[in-house]
Amino acid sequence: MKIGFDAKRAYQNFTGLGNYSRDLIENSINEFPKNNYVLFAPKDIDSPRLDFLSKHPNVSSIFPENQVNRTFKGLWRTINMEKSIIKNNIDIYHGLSNEIPRIKNKKIPYLVTIHDLIFKRFPRNYRTLDRKIYNIKYKYAVKHSDLVIAISEQTKKDIIEFYNIDPKKIKVIYQSCHKNFRIEYSNQELNLVKEKFNLPKGFILNVGTIETRKNLIAIINAMSIMKINIPLVVIGKKTAYMNFIKIQIKKINFDINKIIFLENVSINELPQIYKLSSLFVYPSLFEGFGIPILESLYSGIPVISSKGGCFSEAGGPNSKYVDPQDKEEFAFQIEECLNNSQLREKMSEMGKKYAKNFNPKKLSNQLNDVYKDLL
Repeated sequence: MKIGFDAKRAYQNFTGLGNYSRDLIENSINEFPKNNYVLFAPKDIDSPRLDFLSKHPNVSSIFPENQVNRTFKGLWRTINMEKSIIKNNIDIYHGLSNEIPRIKNKKIPYLVTIHDLIFKRFPRNYRTLDRKIYNIKYKYAVKHSDLVIAISEQTKKDIIEFYNIDPKKIKVIYQSCHKNFRIEYSNQELNLVKEKFNLPKGFILNVGTIETRKNLIAIINAMSIMKINIPLVVIGKKTAYMNFIKIQIKKINFDINKIIFLENVSINELPQIYKLSSLFVYPSLFEGFGIPILESLYSGIPVISSKGGCFSEAGGPNSKYVDPQDKEEFAFQIEECLNNSQLREKMSEMGKKYAKNFNPKKLSNQLNDVYKDLL
């Protein structure tokens, strides 16, 4: 098979959708080396995260061919990419990040991965223009693709609800996390990271963009009534929501020194910080899947997340789920996990077992089967 991938995010994004795209591409190459892979991207970017591409002769990248397409990259991706897809004799095309090019000549099967419809669930978090653009792209993609891949059952439900798509047209294929989370690190390596970031011996960890939906304030509210004195380490890009956090901290007279905000954490260091933590908390209000939960399971760290949505899909039956708006319940569950060593060991052991459901080989085989069925 000659498979075409939408590689814009793989080349240009270094979190969420970029990680998904790179991991899926790399895992597909590793598991099915007899296929040929063509990556379509609006521009070339020199990034160490893409170094794996040069190791495989069956992988090539296609960029806009003329000045007009290079200047108007959105036009190329939307209108003119189909010409490049046909020209390069692609057998099947997979839009990895919620969109596909406009189809005029239906010659090959098209798939699209839909990650979430958060802009539909929480419209106030998005600019009006952005919502309109997203809706046009998503709606076209799910209606004109031969198959829609949802990254969770929750996302599948949302696609059906908001776009009235036949459930038979939607296949749920989960995603895995970065390969570094499957590495065993030595004590020496862990200690170096601990010293670099001046981390305490024990801490609660939260990973994700510091924005309203991620609900960092719920952790702070719970910590404000906890009897256990333990710091919180937060890793994520700061947004305007950070101003709200600072105001609320002052209102409840919370000790800001209990929170350590880390920046410039590399993909090599992040898994080690997980392993150094005592507990991972993720009180997000809504997600398409919740990759940080899976990262924690691979790291052997107990997880407390939110009730409902996709969180139990990612965390499995042995993680804990709370109403994050109920600070008493949240605080109780955090303290129980920190105080009960037997519970922590069970959550860690069972979490690692559950994480095997997201083994890259298993997921790549599911995806390859989908490709073959469509052809």
